[in-house]
Formats: sequence, structure tokens, C-alpha cells
Amino acid sequence: MRHVSDDERRARLATRQALAPASRLGSPEAVAAAMTALHATEPPTVHLSCWARVPGFEIADVDRALHRDKTLVKQLAMRRTLFAFPRDLLPAVWASASARVAGQERAKIAKEVLAAGLTTDADAWVDRAREQVLAVLSDAPGGLQAAELRAAVPMIDQRTGHSTGGTYLATNVIVYLGARGDVVRGLNSGGWRVSRPQWTTNAHWLGAPPPGVGAAQGYRELVGRWLRTFGPGTEDDVVWWLGATKAIVRAALADLDAVRVSLDGGGTGWLLPDDLDEVADPGHWVALLPTLDPTVMGWRGRDFYLGPHGPQLFDRAGNAVTTAWVDGRIVGCWVQDEAGVVRVRLLADVPAAARRELDAEAARLTEWLGGERVTIRYRAPAVLG
Repeated sequence: MRHVSDDERRARLATRQALAPASRLGSPEAVAAAMTALHATEPPTVHLSCWARVPGFEIADVDRALHRDKTLVKQLAMRRTLFAFPRDLLPAVWASASARVAGQERAKIAKEVLAAGLTTDADAWVDRAREQVLAVLSDAPGGLQAAELRAAVPMIDQRTGHSTGGTYLATNVIVYLGARGDVVRGLNSGGWRVSRPQWTTNAHWLGAPPPGVGAAQGYRELVGRWLRTFGPGTEDDVVWWLGATKAIVRAALADLDAVRVSLDGGGTGWLLPDDLDEVADPGHWVALLPTLDPTVMGWRGRDFYLGPHGPQLFDRAGNAVTTAWVDGRIVGCWVQDEAGVVRVRLLADVPAAARRELDAEAARLTEWLGGERVTIRYRAPAVLG
């Protein structure tokens, strides 16, 4: 059995995920393809993930990809998380991970409208709400914000008292339609650090829908791309990242002819059959990555790059904050002071030269941000101290 050491896993991480200097990329589209998808729950993460991997990156580069060329599209998918996907991956996502989320959201809405006494036929209520929202959006090519949709569709403009935090039914309905791929996030009026999307129909935003695929084919495509980006990984890694079942992951691995490999510590990982050659050490590198960067969130088993720092860098819900890296290992985090200056906080000893390089990256990020502050919403100890 082919053995992949932790050293090689860190080398793969650096080269496949565009973090080593020689592996940097030229556009947000290239970064999203290399990473399979970019985390977008926190709006600045898409931009900062690209900043770390694209020399000369500018905010307008992501805005172009998302809003003009539409080569990247934000879509709710794995683990009910928002991602920016390469457009060509959407059919696979809609058929698999997003469809799974849509089913869960529909069941939640049905439960709430029944409990609130709004209907005795929850399925019919959900279908009618969907039809009304899509009809309104069909007549609004530029899209509408959530508040405008509530006003236009009265049946969803109410609180049930059962939603978490007392959210409007409109929120749940829009999430459901987004997971289905019926509606998408169009233009954003909130700036690059804030999510304030205009909701629009898939047809208005992307044009004629691409050919659909089956669920099994969709999962196969996602698992294959994950292996290319993050492999080798364990079955548990893929199940966690995909937010699916072991049966789904095992079927996809079998369909891909994925190859078992042994890992340090005695675990078993998987690689694609054309990806078994050893990956050489790419040399020295440092990086500053944002909250929820896909590299940090790519695996469930993180010891080979995270070491003992998990409790300091992840909140209780498993959300990662900012991270500082040296040669494939997380060594700390970064924060901004009140003036917007980026400061590195180390959790591990590093050579003096590496510390200087991290400080230089912090200065480069400070200059790029130009005084704008990026809020770190997750309460992990490393960024609170």
C-alpha cells in the first residue's frame, strides 16, 4: 500500500492549494477551481482567500467573477454552508449536496407552518410559497432583497415563533429555494465585507440551465474534486466535508476507483488513481489565511497541520478563525488593532526569519485593506486575547 506521510500531506496542501510561492494562481476562478469551492459564509473570506493565493489581487477581481462574468456563483451546499463555486460545478452541487440541504429545509418549513396553524397541508403550503416567490422574481430581472420579497409575497411575511431567533418564514423559504437552485444571490449592495444580496431567479442570472445530473453523479464529481484538492483524506474527512452519509461517500469512492493509502498514525486515506506519485516538498512558505478559509476547513482530522492549537483557533461550533502558517503548519492567527493594522499572534515558536516573514505578510495585508477592518465573528480564544 502506498504510504503518504504527514510531511507529504503538507507538501500536497501547499502545492494543490496555491499556498507555496511557486504554486500561486492568477485569478479568483483559478483559486476556486483549485480549492473545489471557496467558503462564503463570511463575505470577506472569498476575497481574503484569493488575496493569499493571487499575486496582485484586487477586490474588483472577485466582484467581476461573481457579478459581471458570473464565473463564480454563491450556493448553499455542504453542511448547510455557503460556498462560491466554479460555475461548471453547479449541476453536480445542485443534484447532491444542495439537494440534501433543500430536503432538510423543506421539512423544517413544513414543521413550522403546521405548528403555527397556518395550514393543514404543509407540502401544498410550501409549493404555493415557492410558486409565488418565483412568479414575483420572474417579473423582477434585477432581483429583490429579502425585505422586498416579504412585502411582495404576504404568505411568507410573518414570524411563526418557532424559527430560531424568531426569523421570518421568508428567510426559510428563500434558503430552501436557494438550496434547490431556483434562486441565486445576484448583485450585492452591501460592499465586499457585507452580504446584502439581490435575490433573483436562476434563469435571470445564469440563463438557460445546464443539463442536469443525477445525485450519484453529482456526489461522484464533488468527491473527485475534493480528493484532487485535499487528498489523501480519510473516509471520515470526506463524510464530514460533504455533510453526507458513509454510504454516499463509499459509493462515490468506489465509482472513482479511489485508491487506499496508509497515513502516519495508522489511518487509511484515499487518493485518485492518477494521483499516486509522490509530491515533493515545495520549499519554505508562510501565509495568513482568513476566517473559514477552505484549507483550514478541508478535513475533519486536522492534526497534521493544526497540531495542538484547535481549542485556541476554533469556536465551540467548529468555526475556524484567522490563521498564520509556516511550512504547512498553523502557528498562530492574525487580528487587526483599532487602527486596522494587522498583527500576528503566535501560538508556537518559529524561527526569527519566519516571524519576520509573517510580519511582512501582515504589513502587506494591512496596506491592502487600506484601513478597512474585517470583523472576526467567531469567539475562539486566540483572537480574543
